[in-house]
Amino acid sequence: MKTDIEIARETKLKSIREIAARVGFPEEELFNYGKYIAKVPYKLIDEKQVAKNHLILVTAITATKAGVGKTTVSIGLGMGLNHIGKKAIIALREPSLGPCFGMKGGATGGGYTQVMPAEDINLHFTGDFHAITSANNLIAALLDNYLYHNRSKQVGLKRVMWRRVLDINDRSLRNIVSGLGGSTNGIPTETGFDITPASEIMAILCLARNVEDLYVRIGRIVLGVRYDDTPLTVNDLGMTGAIVALLKDAINPNLVQTTDHTPVIVHGGPFANIAHGCNSVIATKMAMSYADYTVTEAGFGADLGAEKFLDIKCRQAGLKPDLTVLVASTLALKMHGGVPETEIKLPNAEGLKQGFANLDRHVANLKKFGQTVLVCFNRFASDTDEEIDLVLKHCEEMGVRCVINNAYVEGAAGAADLARAAVELIETQPSEPVKYAYELEDSIKEKITKVAKSIYGAGSVVFGPKAKKQIDLLEKWGMGNLPVCIAKTQYSFSADAKRYGAVEGFEINIKDIELNAGSGFIVALAGDIMRMPGLSKTPQAGNIYLAEDGTVEGLI
Repeated sequence: MKTDIEIARETKLKSIREIAARVGFPEEELFNYGKYIAKVPYKLIDEKQVAKNHLILVTAITATKAGVGKTTVSIGLGMGLNHIGKKAIIALREPSLGPCFGMKGGATGGGYTQVMPAEDINLHFTGDFHAITSANNLIAALLDNYLYHNRSKQVGLKRVMWRRVLDINDRSLRNIVSGLGGSTNGIPTETGFDITPASEIMAILCLARNVEDLYVRIGRIVLGVRYDDTPLTVNDLGMTGAIVALLKDAINPNLVQTTDHTPVIVHGGPFANIAHGCNSVIATKMAMSYADYTVTEAGFGADLGAEKFLDIKCRQAGLKPDLTVLVASTLALKMHGGVPETEIKLPNAEGLKQGFANLDRHVANLKKFGQTVLVCFNRFASDTDEEIDLVLKHCEEMGVRCVINNAYVEGAAGAADLARAAVELIETQPSEPVKYAYELEDSIKEKITKVAKSIYGAGSVVFGPKAKKQIDLLEKWGMGNLPVCIAKTQYSFSADAKRYGAVEGFEINIKDIELNAGSGFIVALAGDIMRMPGLSKTPQAGNIYLAEDGTVEGLI
């Protein structure tokens, strides 16, 4: 089979105006970024159509370094739906430069299920991430300026809660001291950087309904704690308008296409292990306004992305998936069954069977949310017929439908069976209204504990001193009724990245609590999770270069 880059280079793209016309976006409303990318104004969202049309969530079993193929399945399913005569749009997140130049490389699918133009999407795209980074860091600069000019007026902060961000993996910036070099250079302060997908501005952009909502959310961002224990917000600085102005284009979603010219809306990019892991509400609703079926995904495994999609995004946006597709592969199942990573491409029926426990846990969890579940077996070249039959038989015994996806090799035709199964289940057994994992009236500790025990399988939750102190403060401020976003490793149900499978009865340690008042949720930091990744010993950046003909090599 041809490589991803060969397939991408051989694909003749259609003009973005033709792609827009295919689903009914008015040509005069598009803001073009060259021939193949355009922004679509959010004002085109039609809430009546959103309420009528179907939303499909794609999630996966617990992530492994072997990959599961969730994005490939999402793209393939959207293509497959159009292939069988349905009107479908795919809604995805934007890639982050950090993973693109780190371990992962590009994040636009693979094989004959790619989103195009891949190099542009994986690099600077339409500048959304840069706008978010600039908005975040403008807030940091304005806050530092406020503290500098009021340092002798007894109006300082006893604790600063805002950090800078950068969309590059850089462990050296996790914890720094700023303001060195004398009094004219600011106030020496311990601070640090997170990666841009972890910025609250990213979460706000992905949850805001419109510019008016953006104003409200950014204005209520809490920057720190005054000496009288009251919060200092962006509104208190009087600079909310400037932050919103930086996001005037970024709030509008981006329209691109797949290898078979299926329309794709790509917008926003929070990580599911450190944030809520979903593309923007605006993008999802835009797709649902113009398509009978919208396919979207939530990051990493269902314990992270799907839980947050349902408990945070759906709750805030009034959305409800009609079906949830759970992606599994033999490679990932064998890793969860205890097979060493170096041996997962070899036949191993027993290891595969041992890995079913992870699949079963995710199916059970999704059903707790009232979801109808369709298991998608994502086929890899190393899979044997025996292994495939084992997966199909196991799902049949569970009473869950399982369909093989071969879109990576065959394109839209390879996802036709998956698409037909999705349509049939939506017509005959659609998901119930979302049953949330907790109620907003629960205390912060109760909400975190319910997710940890009911979804992760934890036996107990321990709150560290910093977390307890922060919880007391937030409840004193009347913010205890916000949903929770637990930041933990993506590689395990537990907070220990090395514990594969369907572990249970473990202890989850919540070391700290962060308030995202603007995005409207509370972040609980579990275990050793970090919000600024580092680079590996041999980063992907070493394989990327600009060729003489202007093409970017090594990114996909």
